[in-house]
Amino acid sequence: MADTLKKPPVDIAIVGFGWTGAILASELAATGLNILALERGENRDTHPDSEYPRSIHELSYGIRGKLFQQLARETVTVRHAPGDTAVPYRQHGSFLLGDGVGGAGVHWNGHHWRALPADLKLRTTFEERYGKAFIPEGMTIQDFGVSYDELEPHFDRFEKICGTSGRAGNLNGQLRAGGNPFEGERASEYPLPPLASPNSALLFARAAAELGYHPFPQAAANASRAYTNPLGAQLGPCNFCGFCERYGCYMYSKASPQTTLLPTLRGLPNFELRTRAHVQRVTLAADRSRATGVVYVDAQGRTVEQPADLVLLCAYQMHNVRLLLLSGIGQPYDVATGKGVVGRNYAYQLNGGATLWFDGKQPMNPFVGAGASGHVLDDFDGDNFDHGPLGFVGGASINCINTGGRPIQQLATPPGVPAWGAGWKKAVKENYRYQTSVGSQGSVMSYRDNFLDLDPTYKDAFGQPLLRMTFDWKPNDIAMTQFIGTKVEAIAKAMGPRQYRMNFTKPGDHYDLRVYQSTHNTGGAVMGTDPATSVVNRYLQSWDVPNVFVMGACAFPQNFGYNPTGMVAALAYWAAKHIRVRYIPRPGALA
Repeated sequence: MADTLKKPPVDIAIVGFGWTGAILASELAATGLNILALERGENRDTHPDSEYPRSIHELSYGIRGKLFQQLARETVTVRHAPGDTAVPYRQHGSFLLGDGVGGAGVHWNGHHWRALPADLKLRTTFEERYGKAFIPEGMTIQDFGVSYDELEPHFDRFEKICGTSGRAGNLNGQLRAGGNPFEGERASEYPLPPLASPNSALLFARAAAELGYHPFPQAAANASRAYTNPLGAQLGPCNFCGFCERYGCYMYSKASPQTTLLPTLRGLPNFELRTRAHVQRVTLAADRSRATGVVYVDAQGRTVEQPADLVLLCAYQMHNVRLLLLSGIGQPYDVATGKGVVGRNYAYQLNGGATLWFDGKQPMNPFVGAGASGHVLDDFDGDNFDHGPLGFVGGASINCINTGGRPIQQLATPPGVPAWGAGWKKAVKENYRYQTSVGSQGSVMSYRDNFLDLDPTYKDAFGQPLLRMTFDWKPNDIAMTQFIGTKVEAIAKAMGPRQYRMNFTKPGDHYDLRVYQSTHNTGGAVMGTDPATSVVNRYLQSWDVPNVFVMGACAFPQNFGYNPTGMVAALAYWAAKHIRVRYIPRPGALA
């Protein structure tokens, strides 16, 4: 370590500064402890980085991925099965890895969900209702170790921080028309009313209701009115510009760390944010029972040692897992024996949908939209329906969301149209205003042979092994999405289009990296109550190194049919409470 620059010690080091890093810093700042956040990407704020009009440049942000991780410096390698050769993920396709201050919280769409109560005790729910034999061999699903009732105040806190727009469906145990009748009981209404619904969503809601389903406005972290959150941060009303996903919000309307938490944090004397600080590992004491800090590479290429009493891993799901493996915290998962925990239970999502085209009497105007403007139904998600005759675990939410109709990435033409030339131009002119889609966001269970580990061949720009993903669709999840496809098609037909096209994964299909689905990667450092099957305890504290806590979707034992951000944030608030109230006064393992 002779060439290593050593910094003065801090009380708390936060690795990564997206949603979870900002939440932990905000919640722990009142302790008076010195907090240092290390973000490997660039500094970024709404002004000037998301100023209009340059922030809605589709070529820069939508195609070239200006807000995303530079895959030439660090990426993941991917293979379908343990015996395959993994190859690097060279272009952003299936998922979009964020980079810089705010992380993926800058370019998300704002779908704001709470987990279903049954989702948090999934294995128990299915075993009790359908029997232990219902769960297929090799499926490694498990309970989270924390209940919905324990997380409810923290779901509520995040909704108020974000200024979420929505309609409660279960308020203090009373079901209310216009909301989600399947949601867990909530203590208070959303802070803002739902976003206005585009024509497509109203048509979807009417068709779904006629089929006996329960559509409701998507809860959106896009402000429907001007709003001031509990920390004094001000958000402006969404103007439905159609540039949410892959873009920062120039209207200060979409909740992000920049619009909700950073305005308060930046002025605190005990908080420091260092950017261009690429953390390479957590340093450990000689007996490996305690973290002593982190080592990172700064913007000048220098290796820096940063001592800290408490280390909070708040990077993206994959990066947290990789840091644990590189640091030697926890036993790496071994697929051959099924032993070990770090890298175990990687999961994703299995989405599908239908594209619809209408005649000239029903304009959909796809250019008028927001990341979460539309309607959704939850009738076939989680365990909201009888799985017994169907034979699969899991489900999906079904939605009609008008996200924007951007000219490059969101321009769909009917089947049979040429891919270029005069015929294509004619079809675009005739169909653009009259297209919409009905989509599904499906759960994916965890399995013994879907996992993460360090790649033995490929390294990043600093010479460290890349993370290797071993993942493919399983029959259970394909059966789920095929079933959901029948429900989507029925709704699509009931909407009365002149033409529609279905797109659902079929038996025999393999996971395809090239096509975007969602940036909802989960698992690898799962939470639980048994150290033999989890990396962190129910407070997201490492079983092996108690002054290390690990945040984010890496803690999910499996994935559900929702966007994970609401759950990720609730877990961060839950962990922050126990760090503040229990760990800091008396450091050690939280029983």
